[in-house]
Amino acid sequence: MSPARHRLDEFALIRKLWAPLARGFPDAYGLADDVAYVALEGGGVRAGEELVLKCDALVEGVHFLPDDPAELVAQKLLRVNLSDLAAKGARPIVYLLTLMLPASLDDAWLERFAAGLAADQNEFGILLAGGDTVATPGPLALSLAVVGAIPAGRRLLRAAAKAGDAVFVSGTIGDAALGLMARSGTLAGVTAEEGRFLSERYRLPRPRLSLGQRLRGLVHATMDISDGLIGDLEHIAEASGVAATIEVGSVPLSPAARAALTRDARLIESVLAGGDDYELLFTAPPRHHDALLALGRELGVPVTRVGTIASGSGVRALDPEGREIKLARTGYRHF
Repeated sequence: MSPARHRLDEFALIRKLWAPLARGFPDAYGLADDVAYVALEGGGVRAGEELVLKCDALVEGVHFLPDDPAELVAQKLLRVNLSDLAAKGARPIVYLLTLMLPASLDDAWLERFAAGLAADQNEFGILLAGGDTVATPGPLALSLAVVGAIPAGRRLLRAAAKAGDAVFVSGTIGDAALGLMARSGTLAGVTAEEGRFLSERYRLPRPRLSLGQRLRGLVHATMDISDGLIGDLEHIAEASGVAATIEVGSVPLSPAARAALTRDARLIESVLAGGDDYELLFTAPPRHHDALLALGRELGVPVTRVGTIASGSGVRALDPEGREIKLARTGYRHF
């Protein structure tokens, strides 16, 4: 990031960049007030719905790299929150944005950041409702809180897995972790095309909102995969008081990830525990197996059975011969 030559003041930034993102949500009052309102009926919330709330933060050097394009940083910030709404079967309504900006960021960077948000607002049907912008000595830190809605009484929780359930995932697993390695130059033998694909999966996750909303009535426990497949399945198992098994040979891989594993089988730990996939992880009774796979085909999002839930505790990963794979780590830990 180059040293800033000029930065609009806070209120000029609001008028120029952030207020346009709130158009269409009148209860944000053009971001000219201190708060926004969400009516429990109207204002984005329909009769018979309840709100779903989520907040996530990204920090430069931890969750994204200093040279990542501003528009992609913005989209990743919004999408990691939308992914949590997807896992709960919710539809998005509005979001709140907090920016902690170092002096090295200029207006051009912020304009590209706002353009990234605008593009995703159009794609995912969500509007800005407010937030805050403050200065920091660094690094760049960003926080976003999202508000969604679900039909009342239709909550999807981590703590609902049942013995006998099958474990499913959407999409492919491990691309983001390998993409970060590719970007940092630590993924040996990767081709240019594979590196671009994996890097894009790291920088720009895809929230599975349509799939999540269609899972209601078919699944028991749900969450998204942010900290790694094994680590997040551990969260479900612990919350539900059950045990889980992952059949590693069934875990869906992209061609690029499969090629990387062919070159170095040790990368399986990064695939299973690396995180940043932002795919959906859910458990469901076996009778819904065919319906879930058909739903994935209908929506163009592969759904794959990868394991089982049983009585007990803990999570095991088994190779195709049924032998347990010992992992040095099971997922990303924030502290």
